[in-house]
Amino acid sequence: MRATGSGLSLLPLALALLLVAAFLLAPGARVPSAQPPHPVLVVLGAAQYAGRPSPAFQRRLDHALSLYRAGGIRTVVVTGGRQPGDPHSEGEVGVTYLHRHGVPSTALLAETRSRTTVENLRNARAYLPPHTPVTLVTDEAHAPRALALAHALDMNANASPSPLGDRPDRRYLLREKLALLAYSLLGVGR
Repeated sequence: MRATGSGLSLLPLALALLLVAAFLLAPGARVPSAQPPHPVLVVLGAAQYAGRPSPAFQRRLDHALSLYRAGGIRTVVVTGGRQPGDPHSEGEVGVTYLHRHGVPSTALLAETRSRTTVENLRNARAYLPPHTPVTLVTDEAHAPRALALAHALDMNANASPSPLGDRPDRRYLLREKLALLAYSLLGVGR
C-alpha cells in the first residue's frame, strides 16, 4: 500500500531535473557583440601548442586583430598562463601572434599567470587603471559565463565573441553550459 502524498514529494526533484535537461539541450545563450567595442580588449586565453595558438585561440586572436584593424582599440591584453613544464604561456603566444600580424608592441600586454577565466579577468584588471571599460574577446560559448564573471568582479565589460568554428566540440559546449549553470546557481566560477 502506497502512502498518500509520496508521489508529490518527487515532483520538485523531477521538475528540477526537467529544467536542467531543458537548459542543457537548448541552444546556447548568445551575447550580443559590442558595437563599437571599448578601446581596451581583453582576449581570454585558450590552449597553445609549442608556441602556436590552438585553432580556438587563433579564432579569438584573429577576431581581436580584426577589431584592432577596424580602429578605436588602443590596448589589447592577452591572458593565459602555462601548463606545468611548458615554456610558453598563452598570453605570450597571443601577444607574439598579434605583433606578427601588425599590432604594435606598445598596444599589447601579456598576462601570463592565469589558469582559469576568473584569474584571466582578475589578472587583466590588475594591468589596467581602475574601472577601465573593457571588451572581452572569447568564443560564443564562453562569452555568457565570462561576461557574468566580469560583472561579478565589478568590471565595466561587454563582449565581442569570436565564432566557434565549423564543428564545435559538443563536450566543450556542454561544459560551458554546466559551468554557467553552476555559476548561476552556486556562484562557482572558473
